[in-house]
Amino acid sequence: MNTPEILPGVYDIQQYLPLIASRKVGLVMNHTSIVNSTNLADTLMNLGVNIRGIVEIGRIFTPEHGFKGSVEAGTYIDDEIYSNSTIPVISLYGEKLKPDREDLEGIEIMIFDLQDVGVRFFTYLSTLHYIMEACAEQHIPLILLDRPNPNGHYIDGPVLDEHYRSFVGLHPVPVVYGMTIGEYACMINGEHWLADSVLCELTIIKCQNYTHKSYYTLPVPPSPNLPDMRSVYLYPSTAFFEGTVVSEGRGTDFPFQIMGHPGYSDHSFSFIPRPMKGKSLNPRFKDIECFGIDLRKKSISSLRDEGKINLHYVVQFYNDLAMGENFFIDYFDLLSGNNELRNQIQRGLTVEEIRQSWEEELVVFKKIRAKYLLYPDFE
Repeated sequence: MNTPEILPGVYDIQQYLPLIASRKVGLVMNHTSIVNSTNLADTLMNLGVNIRGIVEIGRIFTPEHGFKGSVEAGTYIDDEIYSNSTIPVISLYGEKLKPDREDLEGIEIMIFDLQDVGVRFFTYLSTLHYIMEACAEQHIPLILLDRPNPNGHYIDGPVLDEHYRSFVGLHPVPVVYGMTIGEYACMINGEHWLADSVLCELTIIKCQNYTHKSYYTLPVPPSPNLPDMRSVYLYPSTAFFEGTVVSEGRGTDFPFQIMGHPGYSDHSFSFIPRPMKGKSLNPRFKDIECFGIDLRKKSISSLRDEGKINLHYVVQFYNDLAMGENFFIDYFDLLSGNNELRNQIQRGLTVEEIRQSWEEELVVFKKIRAKYLLYPDFE
């Protein structure tokens, strides 16, 4: 029996086109916002809607990595004009993270279409939060075109302590939360997480044929350093290295799949990070040989089916390098969403003991999450 094709909400054009008819539209989008191989802005314009005067694209808003997804992490991005048009492209990863009143002037309805990867510190979630907040404050309805979550088949990791709120974690959710970005938007509204508990007028255009058990291969890389599904599945586990002195593989073709340090004791595997335009111009240990571990041999299906965060990699490096607290940088606590995980590793707790410490708060979160699910769950 053939499995029906999973289609993101953007494909259900007949559902959202009537909602934007005769209205000036803002688009929150980037290179992942595609229908087949055509981006959302061009899709709407190719329908002839601008020519017919049915709808006008007023502004485009883009998250971290820019419109084309070709700017390395952490790099501020300037505003621009969309190719062959007069449509302003406003960066929400530059001078501002949230649209202001002037940015939204004249916008009558907003469409949000970004491919999330289901990990709390992937910043498209924070862009969603600030878009919802701005729309609520300016009384602009928001249509969210939902997309499958490639890590939507499990829940794991510590829940964020709100003392550690940042752009890589705004909400009290675990590292892996098992929700589509549409379900997550419903949770932001329902749990009153926006400033002053404002509510966004939200319409979700659901995915077709998706469940939380579904295998879904992303059609394009969601960001410059998540080039394939192996990196997407490893990301919840190996992104913690960004908060340590270890290279997470930036400056190679295999970020988050190989990691290393010049002082690592096992020299059976090595790599040398090099500057890579659009990915990492100044990677950690640039031009220095690093020794470490290579996870490229792990099959994509086994990584997907593992269904949990693997802390053994970080603990292995911590023990081998024997640097104590100097192994970590401050960013580690923002990634983990607390200071407890760092303290647990320093105290020598086993991975099993650390994982057990998450259980109680995960039970609480699962009850909250259940209220907002739009698709059959994995349990």
